[in-house]
Amino acid sequence: MTTLSERISQSAFDGSRLRVVLLLDLYDGAQNQFLEVYEHLRKQVSSVPGHISDELCQSIENPSQWLITSEWESAPRFLAWVNSEDHVASVQPLHGCVRDTRSLRFSVLRETSKDPVPLVTTVPRSSSPSTHFADRAEGLQIAPRRGDGVVRHALTFTVKPGSEPEVAELLAGYASPQAQVDDSTRLRRTSLFMHGNRVVRAVEVEGDLLAALRHVAMQPEVRKLEEAINPYLEQDRDLSDPGSARMFFTRAALPAVHHVAAGGREHAELGRHALFYPAKNGCGMELARLLATQGEAAVDDPTSPIEGSTVFQRDDIVVRLLDMRGPLDARPALSLGVEGGHKAAVLARLLDSAKDGVPTTDQEISRFLARSEMRLITDRRTPAPA
Repeated sequence: MTTLSERISQSAFDGSRLRVVLLLDLYDGAQNQFLEVYEHLRKQVSSVPGHISDELCQSIENPSQWLITSEWESAPRFLAWVNSEDHVASVQPLHGCVRDTRSLRFSVLRETSKDPVPLVTTVPRSSSPSTHFADRAEGLQIAPRRGDGVVRHALTFTVKPGSEPEVAELLAGYASPQAQVDDSTRLRRTSLFMHGNRVVRAVEVEGDLLAALRHVAMQPEVRKLEEAINPYLEQDRDLSDPGSARMFFTRAALPAVHHVAAGGREHAELGRHALFYPAKNGCGMELARLLATQGEAAVDDPTSPIEGSTVFQRDDIVVRLLDMRGPLDARPALSLGVEGGHKAAVLARLLDSAKDGVPTTDQEISRFLARSEMRLITDRRTPAPA
């Protein structure tokens, strides 16, 4: 059995408040334009459900560097907004005055209250009494999670129906880009899947995700692949135009909202699978939360073949990535995320039944699992550096 201390995890569903830090580097002479855009954006964001507050800061060392911090009631509230078309449209004016940005997101674990309650702790006799302040429990992450130094992210897009064989051949045959980005960032793994005409590219990065994505986009092998795929895309793009490229990759982003894995185990022999879940309109986040809970239970079960589970979600697009021993259908309900009392009924309530029907019986669960499994196109790992 995997203990909590051994478990590798990341999650948007821990119930804690979220602190978002946005680092910005402005173009020279663009400060007044930026302040006008920020004021308009601030008014929009203040009315978004779940938003608590934000601050705008300017560097005292380099006036071109700015910082926006915002606090949210929870990560799901923030993600629902940041992944929406409203957000894409609202931040568009920033691109004319900002040279570079970097967004960081943190669960609030500890804080010092404005009105602290003193706590006298028990100390050894050789020490003097020490007074500490109580943490405000409301909205705090319960306990620190153990990481593995890996950032997980995915991109998704659709291709024109009928072009799937050509696209699959292109995705399977491209040359791998250089894995080492810089001294601190390295591409670790890229897994490509298809489900119907939808493509999902899941990446694992050690270090800076944004630096890795920019690095990959500049590699000749990847640029050649993207150009070859362009004619098959349902959504037109021009990657030579920074604005068009930014819009495409913003809309294609499929964030990892939950990951859990057994720590300290060898994963080389595990099979990688992906499942696509057609969520009802507005139910994507709730569905992702259900799969996250089921993933943790599966990893903690000593009889489970599942060693790792990652849930990616944006709007009503939900994908579950599994690393497991043996075949996917050995325990269909476990793989699908509905093992246990009434879980299948809960899943049925969240699925778009008009697309695939809803699984309730064992046979239906097995059939739905088969329909939901995404086709693995390629799974490339980078050998660990010597």
